[in-house]
Amino acid sequence: MTFWVTIKRVTRYGLLGFFRNGFVSLSAIFIMTITLFVASALIIFGAALNSVLKDLTTKVDITVYMMVDATDDQIQSLQQSVKTLSQVSSVEYISRESALATFEERHKNDQLTLQALQSLPDNPLGASLEIRAKDPSQYAAISKYLEDYQNSNSSSGIDRINFVQNQVAIDRLTYIIDASHKTALTIAIILGIASLLIAFNTIRLAIYIARDEISVMNIVGASHWFVRGPFVVSGFMYGVLSAIIVLVILYPLTVWLGPPSEHFFGTFNVYSYYVSTFPLLALILLGTGAILGSASSYLAVRRYLQ
Repeated sequence: MTFWVTIKRVTRYGLLGFFRNGFVSLSAIFIMTITLFVASALIIFGAALNSVLKDLTTKVDITVYMMVDATDDQIQSLQQSVKTLSQVSSVEYISRESALATFEERHKNDQLTLQALQSLPDNPLGASLEIRAKDPSQYAAISKYLEDYQNSNSSSGIDRINFVQNQVAIDRLTYIIDASHKTALTIAIILGIASLLIAFNTIRLAIYIARDEISVMNIVGASHWFVRGPFVVSGFMYGVLSAIIVLVILYPLTVWLGPPSEHFFGTFNVYSYYVSTFPLLALILLGTGAILGSASSYLAVRRYLQ
């Protein structure tokens, strides 16, 4: 019973301290709101970056052009062989007819080319396989496998492999992905440390104001847990209220940025991402705010307990 009485007292003192130190509480909430807003911005930016990189990745592939007289068995044999590779994400078969239709659509305004094509007795285009890797860095290994397959199998039906033509784009994409992830991680770490220090110092200011009260409690024999408790409760409230404010601010902001973000990033819409991930985003911000506020208060009051 005594334990629950103590809990209730600590909570009540924490709430009283929160409202009594109104200006300091507002300052702490303001700083932590900025901290959590930066954290949410990094989360959303990271999601946008991953979406863009994913779109770029789907536009890069290796195309294996088959000979015009390649049989269905040869094509299916190659297709099944490539699908067994762990690096391969998908293999799409493009028939001769589909290749011809795509070529005609691409050159629909070039009458000279279309007339030359129509004068031929048969479809000059062969079937092809469009191979996509799980990671851009794996295209070289897939290309090597295809070359070995072609060299070791005289009846492979392969005409040519376009990896060399796409290698510059693939290498550039791989570099962009690696550099983007490293840059985003570095920025997140720097801003996270800076925000943590600012929040910690702001909360420490609130505790500094109550240093005389802490000294009196120490003199009369109050336990360290009982002294720390109210400040931890106040810090918890700083974090939770700051997280709620950030979530409220993000709604109109993402509505406003939705169409421009989709235009800039391609398929990524900030508002759609906010709505679809709201439960997870709210959990992250509330948890981060509660932990940051409580931990900062717990550590900041330590120097006055000596």
